[in-house]
Amino acid sequence: MTEPVDGPSSTTAGTTDPGIESIPAGSARFPMCRSRAELEANVAEVRARIAAAAARVDRNPADIRLLPVTKTMGDEPISWLAGTGVTLVGENKAQEARSKRELFDRLGFAWAMIGHLQTNKVNQVVGSATEVHSLDRLELAEKLDRRLQTLGESLDVYIQVNSSGEASKYGLEPAEVFGFAEAIRSMDTLHVRGLMTLAVFSADAAAVNRCFTTMTDLQERLRQDAHGPERFAELSMGMSGDFELAIEHGATTVRVGQRLFGARDLGPDHYWPGLAAKN
Repeated sequence: MTEPVDGPSSTTAGTTDPGIESIPAGSARFPMCRSRAELEANVAEVRARIAAAAARVDRNPADIRLLPVTKTMGDEPISWLAGTGVTLVGENKAQEARSKRELFDRLGFAWAMIGHLQTNKVNQVVGSATEVHSLDRLELAEKLDRRLQTLGESLDVYIQVNSSGEASKYGLEPAEVFGFAEAIRSMDTLHVRGLMTLAVFSADAAAVNRCFTTMTDLQERLRQDAHGPERFAELSMGMSGDFELAIEHGATTVRVGQRLFGARDLGPDHYWPGLAAKN
């Protein structure tokens, strides 16, 4: 297993957060973006790669959404995204995203919660985020539903799946998704758009491929089920190191940060708050 450049590997850090990007072994660390022109060039390059990956499997690149990951980024680099066509960004910590709300509003950006969501942070997300990509347990679904009912709102959600089978990962096991989807089916406030996963951290393309194949197979089974195809039309998977492979397996949203903004040098406590106490 290789180490994600955003933080320590899941074997050393405990539970892996879906907001953390993996870079396969042998990939160069992405240089820090220093100007608007550099960021615009990076966005253009990623979109070109998205288009090329889509073409390889006869997909329309317009069906694939680039979700820039702005976690840990300051106001200036985030503002450089303005004018690139970006309307939605990803954050993995509710408190950090809340502190950026004024900036996002000024730039016309909505934001999606892509990191592990603690139940005690639900009130910080509901009414602020437009999407949650890390719905992974009934307790969280129930708390989201209650808060949304109180506000008279609804929320687009993705069910997080542990496609690699690693004990260190958040997410439901594939076999658990069917029962979970049924359990939240009556929660009208939660609009289930699809599934999300974080593939294994590995330079072995076959291992990463197995994660994405698991997701496409699971999606197909869910769409054939009575749950209805409209509920599982989306797949949020693929990050800076593997988004092209994810697209070849049907990803509709790719979460890309480091390839746009550059590598982040931060310790594990930033990504896994309270991990020491948990373990």
